[in-house]
Amino acid sequence: MNESVETPAKTKNPLLLEVKNLKMYFPIQKGFFRRVVGHVRAVDGVSFSIREGETLGLVGESGCGKTTTGRCILRAYEPTAGEVLFRQNGDLVNILRLSRDEMAPVRRQMQIIFQDPFSSLNPRMTVMDIISEPLVINGIARGDELKAQVRHLLEAVGLRAQHMSRYPYAFSGGQRQRIGIARALALRPKLVVCDEPVSALDVSIQAQTLNLLEDLQKEFGLTYLFIAHDLSVVEHISDRVAVMYLGVIVELASADDLYCDPLHPYTEALLSAVPRTDPDHVSHRIILPGDVPSPADPPPGCKFHPRCRYARDICKSEAPLWREMSDDHWVSCHLADELGLAGIAYD
Repeated sequence: MNESVETPAKTKNPLLLEVKNLKMYFPIQKGFFRRVVGHVRAVDGVSFSIREGETLGLVGESGCGKTTTGRCILRAYEPTAGEVLFRQNGDLVNILRLSRDEMAPVRRQMQIIFQDPFSSLNPRMTVMDIISEPLVINGIARGDELKAQVRHLLEAVGLRAQHMSRYPYAFSGGQRQRIGIARALALRPKLVVCDEPVSALDVSIQAQTLNLLEDLQKEFGLTYLFIAHDLSVVEHISDRVAVMYLGVIVELASADDLYCDPLHPYTEALLSAVPRTDPDHVSHRIILPGDVPSPADPPPGCKFHPRCRYARDICKSEAPLWREMSDDHWVSCHLADELGLAGIAYD
C-alpha cells in the first residue's frame, strides 16, 4: 500500500489532485446465479498527488492498472475504496462522495484524451459537431460564438478552420488525435488524463504530439496525468514519474532521479528496454522471467518477487514498506538501500 505523498517538482504550486489508497476490484462471477467467487484487484492501494501545472507520468506494462487508475479518478469507474481529492474553489474535495449533480461542475474540470484516435471519434459526426458537443451540452456557447471557439481550438492543435465540416475518416491518425485533444480542451479543464495518447501513432508523429501537449499545457495552464507503457515516451514531458506494477506503485521520483538512479528492480528492467541513440552503446536488456501474476490471485509479500532476480526470503513473505530513500524519491522494495541498479543518462 502506498501512503499519500506530496512530492511534486513544482513545489510552489498548490495541490490540484491527491489520490489516497485508491482501490478498484472487479468481481469474478460464475454459475447460473452469477455468484461472486473472487475479485480482480486492478488497482490495489494507489496514492499520489499532482500540483497545478505539473505532469506526472504513470508507466508500467499492459495490465498493471494504469488506465483503470485514470478512469477511477474521473469516476468513469466507481472505485471500491479510497479517496480522490480535487481542488474546487480553493479546497480539496473528495469527489467520490459527491452526488451525480454535484459532480457535473467537477467533470468540466477533468477531461481525458483517449488512446485510440480511430474509435474515440464518432464517424457520423463532423469535426465541428465533435468539438462543439461539450460546449453545447454545458450551455457555454451557441451560434457564431460556438464556431469561433471551435475555430480557436482547431488552430491551437495545428488544424485549420476549413476542417470543421469534414468527417473523421478524412484525417490521418495524428490529425484525429489532435481533434480528440481539441475536444478535451473545449471546456478549459484544469486536469487532463492522457491515456497513452501516442501509443497508437507512428513514431514520426509521436514527437509532434508530445510537443503539442507541452505547448498546450503552457497556453491553457493544464495539469497532466500522462499514462504510458513506454518510459522513453514520458522521459521529457514528465516532471515526475510513477512506476506501476500489478495494481500498486512501486517507485515514484522526479524524472531525472528515476532515469539516472532507479531504486526498484522493476524500474531497472523497464529502463533497460528504452532505445538508445548512441550507436556505440552496448545494450544489456533485462529479460524478466515468467509472466505477470494474475491480479485475481497476487503473490504474497512483494508482488514483484516471482520475477525479481534479486528476491530474498523476506520478499516472499512480507510486503515492503513505501518509504522515502532520498529527497522526493519513494520506493517500495526491501532491498532498495542495498542494490546498485543501472539507470540511463538523462539529458
